[in-house]
Amino acid sequence: MTDPIAIPALESNYFWLLPCAEGAQRAYLVDPGDAQPVFEALEQTQMTLAGILITHHHWDHTDGLDDLLARYSVPVYGPDSVRQVNHPLREGDHLSLEGWQFDILAVPGHTLDHIAYLDRQQTPPRLFCGDALFAGGCGRLFEGRPEMALESLHKLASLPDETLVYCAHEYTLTNLRFARTVDPDNRALSDRLPLEEQKRAQGQPTLPTSLGVERQTNPFLRANDAAIRAQLASANAPLSSELEVFTRLRQLKDQFG
Repeated sequence: MTDPIAIPALESNYFWLLPCAEGAQRAYLVDPGDAQPVFEALEQTQMTLAGILITHHHWDHTDGLDDLLARYSVPVYGPDSVRQVNHPLREGDHLSLEGWQFDILAVPGHTLDHIAYLDRQQTPPRLFCGDALFAGGCGRLFEGRPEMALESLHKLASLPDETLVYCAHEYTLTNLRFARTVDPDNRALSDRLPLEEQKRAQGQPTLPTSLGVERQTNPFLRANDAAIRAQLASANAPLSSELEVFTRLRQLKDQFG
């Protein structure tokens, strides 16, 4: 199986091109917010489009759909909140494609309709999670409540360490710089940041990441960590639960940028 191909687009997005069985010259596509970069990638790789997978309804994940469908008559999988989806999916569904076997996970929080695609059959497993989980962070809560988002992150964090995480944005450096402000004594985090900075300096994506790395360095997956709780707590704002820590982390990150 050929590795997924990152298509950089818009200001910070990655659309993921998922090759079918080796030699098939067909590929599936995740979250196309713009058609033109996809056309260029398909031409460059000499692949044709086999289908489209959507994680949630935001424009930067869906705006390329109409132009792509005008050229390619292909199925569109995703939440039924997206107009162009003709194969709606929800928690517990299984999607069998050419070379891919996806379990569908509901991961609301960033939006209410957010789903993720997990292929447990790959070695290592592959997770396409849109904006639910980022390298070093998680998506803003535009629609969901903090407890909803935290439950979704628990679901993702329960997957094996070796699971590769293909999220939809190159936010890693900003996320890790924020993480250092709330988890300053984390050695794994301090070691990670210069490695990711080097990748970006060389024009390389920081993705995919792995869940093992995220559990060590992503503060939103470490909201039950005593050091982070102590760093955020104050006499005027004691934090007594993981949910309170997570909520405070999200508030601080929204202010950080």
